[in-house]
Amino acid sequence: MKATGRLHEMGQSLWLDNITRRLLTSGTLHGYIRDLSVTGLTSNPTIFDHAIKNSHDYDDAIRQKLKEGKSAEALFFELALEDLSQAADLFRPIHSLTNGVDGWVSLEVSPLLAHDTSGTLDAAKALHTRAGQPNLFIKIPGTKEGLPAIEEAIFAGVPINVTLLFSCDQYVAAAEAYLRGIERRIAAGLNPDVGSVASLFISRWDKATMGKVPEELRDKLGIAVAKRAYKAYRQLLDSPRWLRLANSGARPQRLLWASTGTKDPNASDILYIKALAAPFTINTIPDGTLHAFADHGVLGEPLPSDGGDAEKMIVKFAQAGVDHDRLAADLQREGTESFIKSWKELLDSIGSKSTKFKVAG
Repeated sequence: MKATGRLHEMGQSLWLDNITRRLLTSGTLHGYIRDLSVTGLTSNPTIFDHAIKNSHDYDDAIRQKLKEGKSAEALFFELALEDLSQAADLFRPIHSLTNGVDGWVSLEVSPLLAHDTSGTLDAAKALHTRAGQPNLFIKIPGTKEGLPAIEEAIFAGVPINVTLLFSCDQYVAAAEAYLRGIERRIAAGLNPDVGSVASLFISRWDKATMGKVPEELRDKLGIAVAKRAYKAYRQLLDSPRWLRLANSGARPQRLLWASTGTKDPNASDILYIKALAAPFTINTIPDGTLHAFADHGVLGEPLPSDGGDAEKMIVKFAQAGVDHDRLAADLQREGTESFIKSWKELLDSIGSKSTKFKVAG
């Protein structure tokens, strides 16, 4: 059995952090599901920008949508929903078999709405309705303005993938928003079974501190942050507050490890997959990391539910001059800005192709 299969048997879901039309039409994604135990998929503006800009796979669809009067953002969401609907269909048997625990795909609202609560909520509801897929998450960033939108979306019954979380505190805030939404559904006599995941970004911590801390601390901060968040996650699942909701039929918001492709060229290409093995979590990874783990991956010890050495390690970084709270805020801000940049580049790519096709007639 491949290491990806052993990871799945241990209880962690392995999702692909990528989507392209070629992945779908070539049968590659189906092969990942069949052979590499991939049970879900995530997307973001950067992924779609690369997919559309660096291939001709979307050209015919863009031409057709131009004829229909579509352009810019509206045209993009039609392309994205077509791809993600096909992917959702591929994962539907897993979603059904696991009773909605697994087999999800994700689509992000416009990053331009990251600081617009009402705009984010309206967009999330609209995309959820348009998709019409039971196993599609709408991604909302866990920014200060995003948190109220997350609560309201959950209350409205929209499955949410909370993105751009970087610290334990940010994760807990997202979990609180989810819990409030579920509690309000129960109080209103609504079905509390609304899916959600909370995506904690890992490798950017180590990229941000590379060359700024002693060599013995290299590539260790992201894992320490993950351990701290995992402890909070397990404590929440054991809390009386959560158990009351579970008794009413709610399902847990699962913790997801994001940004787990290795950024350090001198580190193992499976660093974060081996280190972050943990039951009832998700690791979403790019194609290269998926193939590397299937080829030469080994399972490490599961993450300790008590956080292990997380606090000691974070103290060492503090002693080396790393302000954890400030860096967490910076990473979330920079992550938001990066997705906004990718979003604008994505729309520019679509606009450029649209102009070219119109000129060509």
